[in-house]
Amino acid sequence: MMQIDISGQNVEVTQALRAYVTEKLEKLERHFDNLTGVHVVLRLEKIEHTAEGTVGVGGRTNPIHAEGVAEDMYAAIDKLADRLDRQVRRHKGKVTDHHRNDRPAEAG
Repeated sequence: MMQIDISGQNVEVTQALRAYVTEKLEKLERHFDNLTGVHVVLRLEKIEHTAEGTVGVGGRTNPIHAEGVAEDMYAAIDKLADRLDRQVRRHKGKVTDHHRNDRPAEAG
């Protein structure tokens, strides 16, 4: 199971927020099991709620980063989870396509 680290700036990270973030981001592991961890920062600036996340992927690749901004923290977390999910699936596609090209073509 990947490590999920949650911190807040100008916002208290309640047990409910922690549970919601964990529930949303655990779905990332279903798409790609080589994730090392996630660092999430929940931020409140005036009326703008921001959820920012960085996912570590195994190997030598750079971490995947995304951000969700909304008027509600739960909506911002939803946007963040959707964007990270899309990027993780794209990353997995690149990794698997790369290895598929190494196989010799079968004669038919």
